[in-house]
Amino acid sequence: MAHKESGKFIISLDFELLWGVRDKRTVADYGDNIKAVWTVLPKMLELFDNYEVDATFATVGFLFAADLEDLKSYLPSVQPQYHNSKLSPYHEHLKQQAFISGHREYHFARELIELIKKYPGQELASHTFCHYYCLEKGQSIAEFEADLGAAHRIAADAGVSLQSFVFPRNQFNKQYIQVIKDKGILSYRGNEKAWFYKPAKGDDEGLVKRAFRLLDTYLNISGHNTYRPSDLAAEFPFNIPASRFLRPYSKRLKSLEGLRLRRIKKGMLHAAERKEVFHLWWHPHNFGAQQSENLAFLESILEYYSMLKKTYGFESITMGALAQELKTFNK
Repeated sequence: MAHKESGKFIISLDFELLWGVRDKRTVADYGDNIKAVWTVLPKMLELFDNYEVDATFATVGFLFAADLEDLKSYLPSVQPQYHNSKLSPYHEHLKQQAFISGHREYHFARELIELIKKYPGQELASHTFCHYYCLEKGQSIAEFEADLGAAHRIAADAGVSLQSFVFPRNQFNKQYIQVIKDKGILSYRGNEKAWFYKPAKGDDEGLVKRAFRLLDTYLNISGHNTYRPSDLAAEFPFNIPASRFLRPYSKRLKSLEGLRLRRIKKGMLHAAERKEVFHLWWHPHNFGAQQSENLAFLESILEYYSMLKKTYGFESITMGALAQELKTFNK
């Protein structure tokens, strides 16, 4: 079968609200970023629509619930038993019923999910049910399977079929690939190949790795991290690895903004010229502070994509849509 000869531009967003940071951040120091998702995500959707860009929204299953009582009806009977109990929302956070009910905007996002569904081409994908950590000590395959089952049930009741998957905190676990395959997942976002992007549990994410990742935002240390579709088609479910994390605007590093944009554009050009895949990702809450600067930076990327589309036929595509194309490679 003939395949469309063009580079692919993928955007995936880890859509999680407070569930993604509750063990590391507090409402006092990060709550404004979380609440701001309600204003910044619609603006992102408008930009995507204006530039004809399709994105994959990897969504924590908890966000599909209307409220706490609705969420309780989907909770799996088998839950992660991390050695560090603070990692589990079931042990402490879900017991704060008054706080959750009084701060719905931090915990549930059915309205935003319905908004995403209104934009043709955008994909809702899985970021597990409870923001599950697949490398942390104590949890098991059985617990992960129960979590993913709950994620699929709550999404299905919202009229969403989950076909793509993103590991929370990029804790890729090869042993769990069969589980996501059994649940009907076609593709997942893997990690870049450089050693400082290697999947690791939280305790193993040291300062040295973080420092190299920061440097890689501005300087080409790890390479362009683009991928040939034929290579991605070699195994199933399809691993569609990340190319670059879209780090948010920093006042402290304002003087390096040109380098940050140039780093991303070089990777996009590399993929467009060689008909490869470039995969950009971030969290909506990363844009919660300095919204105007972050959205302007995103628009610069989308403008460049538009130019590459005209010049090289560079194509915006979701993880799910690319997976459908990759399925035909082996026929």
